[in-house]
Amino acid sequence: MIPQLPLALRWPRRQRFEHFHPGSNVVTLSAVEQLAYAPHMPWLYLAGPAGSGKSHLLMAACQAAIQGGRTVQYLPLASIGNKAAAIRGVVGSEFLALDDLGAIAGEREAEHALFDVYNQAKAEGAVLLFAAEILPAQLGLVLPDLRSRLGACQQALLKPLDDAERRAVLRKQAAERGIELDDTVLDWLFNRYARDLGALLDLLDRLDQASLAAQRRITVPFLRGFLKESEPGS
Repeated sequence: MIPQLPLALRWPRRQRFEHFHPGSNVVTLSAVEQLAYAPHMPWLYLAGPAGSGKSHLLMAACQAAIQGGRTVQYLPLASIGNKAAAIRGVVGSEFLALDDLGAIAGEREAEHALFDVYNQAKAEGAVLLFAAEILPAQLGLVLPDLRSRLGACQQALLKPLDDAERRAVLRKQAAERGIELDDTVLDWLFNRYARDLGALLDLLDRLDQASLAAQRRITVPFLRGFLKESEPGS
């Protein structure tokens, strides 16, 4: 039985182009923006490690395509059970973003489903945007024709922001909230907390609310206490 897919998605508020901090990925960001706004651009395959911003860009592109009046589907394949049914269920959408392509490697039915959707999208003039941690030739796909199709897409490598870039973004976002994060706080945070930028910015939101409620500055003791209470084991 084909699972019912959501007709509308709640796009996370940060997953917009204006909230993406490109670092050295300026050219890639531009390519995704062009694909989202101009239907006739070459299809794009993003490759990069976890935390490099692949999902952010896919969801930002979907949101932009919706604003442009197109029907959109976003599939996070790693979190979907019946991948073949889910892939076939997106047929007819004008903009398709498929995340975590490595999750279908070796699943022959899912690979065939994607091959068919690829060909149908091409025939119907739809747009496909792909993302995975590695390039098509490295995915371990068992269907040679699918590997060939994916390899024909424009490919772009995403690099995660380094620590200095993440610190700069976090400090800037904090300053916009009227928060001063000194080097001692940032050193403590980066040594003991996830360095994924999205997780750090979510933490900043919560810290902002907590510090306002407590009428306290964000210091290492405050941060330590906050994490101990909200995230045992941190």
